[in-house]
Amino acid sequence: MKTTYREAIRSALREALEKDDRVFLMGEDVGRYGGSYACSLGLLEQFGPERVRDTPLSEAAFTGAGIGAAIAGMRPIVEIMTVNFSMLALDQIINNAATLRHMSGGQIGVPLVIRMATGAGRQVAAQHSHSLEGFYAHVPGLKVLAPATLEDARGMLWTALQEPDPVVIFEHAVLYPLSGELAEDAGAVPIDKAAIRRPGKDVTIATYGINVHKALAAAATLASSGVEAEVVDLRTLRPLDHETLAESVRRTRRVVVVDESWRTGSFAAEVCTSIVEHAFYDLDAPPARVCTEEVPIPYPKHLEDASLPQPEKIVRAVTEMLGHG
Repeated sequence: MKTTYREAIRSALREALEKDDRVFLMGEDVGRYGGSYACSLGLLEQFGPERVRDTPLSEAAFTGAGIGAAIAGMRPIVEIMTVNFSMLALDQIINNAATLRHMSGGQIGVPLVIRMATGAGRQVAAQHSHSLEGFYAHVPGLKVLAPATLEDARGMLWTALQEPDPVVIFEHAVLYPLSGELAEDAGAVPIDKAAIRRPGKDVTIATYGINVHKALAAAATLASSGVEAEVVDLRTLRPLDHETLAESVRRTRRVVVVDESWRTGSFAAEVCTSIVEHAFYDLDAPPARVCTEEVPIPYPKHLEDASLPQPEKIVRAVTEMLGHG
């Protein structure tokens, strides 16, 4: 069936609310407005205000309420409007949700799912365009997901709700209108393995989220010149699937890592280190990174586009690695 990324998320939310009475959705504008990105449109009318809860504009307060509800036996889905606003809930996410199992000697779990939009590319300027997935992937006690496809947008949520500890799902905001075909019986998917989105033999392009699509575009361009790039969708950033990465690099012997965060301290650096640790002697060239320029995200479209990873930048990195540039 033809659908969109946001509709796939809405379908996942509806399924979760239907299947488990413990599940409820809470966040800013998720109810009467239908969600800032229309992901929860119509759910208030179907499930009522007890299950779809509009919250005050306080990320710390409603994230904390979600943690309390999870401890008490519920399965809350907390929607934070953007990753930028999640900074206001860091104490709750990192000092409470991620640590309570450890601090309680295993007695207290926090089966909480936090969804948030991430990324740039929509001309919403420097305060609303961060990509901080790598920051959350740094934190023990969290599982961090980044669905890039319709199948993962539809299927990761239910699997995440079965986890005994907190899961953070990053949905790149540019992907919400992405359309494509989704199987009528699409359902839960595993959340512990990376996926090969395009096989290849000459170079691995490892990435996640919106950049999976940019990497596939770059791979198509490279194929026209005889270079076959393998595209690895990391999917889960914590815990990272080291083995799928290493296996790909052993086949291609080269790797370019694409990451929308800034280069300094980037998640791409963690991926490169993993490859060096697990497949160093299989490399024919040093790993390369394509990251966002080291500037606050500009508002003007041409400057925003120039600051972000783009297919042509990925192509350039690959051709330079292969000695063609």
